Amino acid sequence: MKLLTRATFLTTCIALLGILLGCDGSNTYSVKTEIIQVDSLDQIILIEDSLVKPILYTNVNGLDGLPFHRAKATFISAILPSILVAKHHVHTKKNKIIQLRAKKRWNKSDSLLYAEIKRQYRAKNIDDLIERLVTLPNSIVLAQAAIETGWGESRFFVQASNLFGIWSFDDSESRIAAGKNRDDKTIFLRSYDDMSRSIVDYFEVLARHSAYKSLRKKRQHTSNPYLLIPHLKNYSERKSWYTKQLKKVIRQNNLTKYDGYRIDPAYLE
Repeated sequence: MKLLTRATFLTTCIALLGILLGCDGSNTYSVKTEIIQVDSLDQIILIEDSLVKPILYTNVNGLDGLPFHRAKATFISAILPSILVAKHHVHTKKNKIIQLRAKKRWNKSDSLLYAEIKRQYRAKNIDDLIERLVTLPNSIVLAQAAIETGWGESRFFVQASNLFGIWSFDDSESRIAAGKNRDDKTIFLRSYDDMSRSIVDYFEVLARHSAYKSLRKKRQHTSNPYLLIPHLKNYSERKSWYTKQLKKVIRQNNLTKYDGYRIDPAYLE
């Protein structure tokens, strides 16, 4: 009988937890993250293992100065940990609501928690809320981030850690002006302290709006990125051309290999 390597053993543990908990298992733990303000792209640890250290990189700049293949690898390594941390955040919230649904009696804090999350996600009831609290496979998130930021070269990514072009309509929040106006009005995009918050907002956009209702329904039944992508056509004015581009980016860069990547359990507590 072969001895399991550490990585194989830990991956097996995560898979078993996922079966027991109904998700990837990370939602019962808090994550010990590390924030690194990037002064040199050499600080970004290239991801070569399916167990990922949850490092939140900020000030990622200069990818356009690298050879394109290296720039892509660095971009993926910079944002994948933030994707996993953001997904953990959503899964934790979903697990709390599932636990509330199972309780026969709620106390005041239970009611307040449910009311706040229900309002945040514009849900009709607790079952609708649970359905809205979904995330997408890592491959889709990576592909959308690559397209929306030009593989990390956009000003919104560099200056605001905004991966998905999330707009800002509140002048009290941190934001930056877009380079172009729309209907003679200045467009603002949200600015984030780290990329994981940008990704959480992206998931909330998909959760709240009716344009993604079919995506949420489909997500209940599959994690196949190619079956989910057609339901993202409303994310861009380019509609089906956008979804075709997403599929192309995933295939050309073999992004589905990252769908099984998880936060290293050594950083869960």
